[in-house]
Amino acid sequence: MSRNVYVTGVGMIPFAKPGASAPYDEMGALAARQALEDAGLSYDDIEQAYAGYVYGDSTSGQKALYKVGMTGIPVVNVNNNCSTGSTALFLARQAIASGAADCVLVLGFEQMSPGALGSVFNDRPSPFDPFDAVTDELVGMPDIPLALRYFGGAGLSHMKKYGTPFDAFAKIRAKASRHAANNPLALFKKVVTPEDVLESPAIWPGVMTRLMACPPTCGAAAAVLVSEDFSKKRGLKTDVYIAGQAMTTDRPSTFDSNDMMRVVGYDMSREAAQKVYAQAGIGPADLDVVELHDCFAHNELITYEALGLCPEGGADKFITEGDNTYGGKVVTNPSGGLLSKGHPLGATGLAQCYELTHQLRGSAGARQVEGARVALQHNLGLGGACVVTMYRAA
Repeated sequence: MSRNVYVTGVGMIPFAKPGASAPYDEMGALAARQALEDAGLSYDDIEQAYAGYVYGDSTSGQKALYKVGMTGIPVVNVNNNCSTGSTALFLARQAIASGAADCVLVLGFEQMSPGALGSVFNDRPSPFDPFDAVTDELVGMPDIPLALRYFGGAGLSHMKKYGTPFDAFAKIRAKASRHAANNPLALFKKVVTPEDVLESPAIWPGVMTRLMACPPTCGAAAAVLVSEDFSKKRGLKTDVYIAGQAMTTDRPSTFDSNDMMRVVGYDMSREAAQKVYAQAGIGPADLDVVELHDCFAHNELITYEALGLCPEGGADKFITEGDNTYGGKVVTNPSGGLLSKGHPLGATGLAQCYELTHQLRGSAGARQVEGARVALQHNLGLGGACVVTMYRAA
């Protein structure tokens, strides 16, 4: 029988540009200590730990956690591309829900290099070979870095299919900047207008400008998950619990639908969200706040539809009417999202958890969503994996 799982502690350090951060182990240790302090626990209370990162040697998780404590517990290193942090969270929740553990620490960190993402191992087949082949066929543009081709191509697909205007992506980026202005942990706090976004340097004319892409970022975030019995025994915070969670990977439609939106995980996102809504017994109309994977403004736009926040083809109307921000239907990315907060791959999923935990506690300060009771997290990694998690205020 599955057990209730509570988020009793969270921690996050300010995100920074590559070269401006502490080393990964110091960042990770600091975020872990913050989460333990927030939970009112010590590392001696932790039974298992899951550490997520993408760019680092094996057992980097131990390197970071040994700075917090050396108690002999299992430490599992997790690498699942941009969904790494949420994959670690998924594994930790499973451990508690199954009864294998009562108190688990989840940590995500990344020490990144400047510039676009690229392959590290070039002497063997890339997991992106099939994605590249479809992208070459559907969009071409071989001179543009792959991640930009993937998500720019997805945005272009939506524009062609539904007549979505180019400035819809600019409005998303401007919204992200307004939200980030109230987040002291965000990398970019400067407010920009849609016009500023459109006038920033073109990466792909008519499809993407520089401000529509998230920056490479360094950072760390962490969470402590506990069972209901453990929390009662120790008198811990039980104000936020995980009401549903699902992880999906690609199906054949990723490659055989001839649609770039599917190549970048639209179907994975939709399937994971539908599973979570079924688990929780509530739907998208009941959501108060969402943190979704806006690695590019284009992905935020198509994810509105994948998560059921608006009908398919309805994203432009959803944006134009302000239903994605304060005063609208559901506040999306109050943290500023990846576009403004930054995207340290292994930390991103835990940073989303941090934000939504504070939203449901009512402790998000100037960016608080009034009366937030139900929150949804969406974290996507190409290659591919998608994790959707629903949190509720107890």
